[in-house]
Amino acid sequence: MEAAALAYLAAGIGAGLASIGAGVGIGLLASSSMDGAARQPEATDDIRGLMIISAALVEGVALFALIICLLLAITIFI
Repeated sequence: MEAAALAYLAAGIGAGLASIGAGVGIGLLASSSMDGAARQPEATDDIRGLMIISAALVEGVALFALIICLLLAITIFI
């Protein structure tokens, strides 16, 4: 295989793994927060706020990983 093909393959695999990881992370986060809200309904607002902040952090890491994958695919031509 050529170097360009391998770079595209690595970028695609990396982007896929980043997306899967973000999906699993947000799924576990939502599951845990729903469980906490069901156990303590009076703390629902606090749990919701923490869940939104944590989901944003997970999405930030996934976005960073996708940008790295795009840079990997682009730098093969420089």
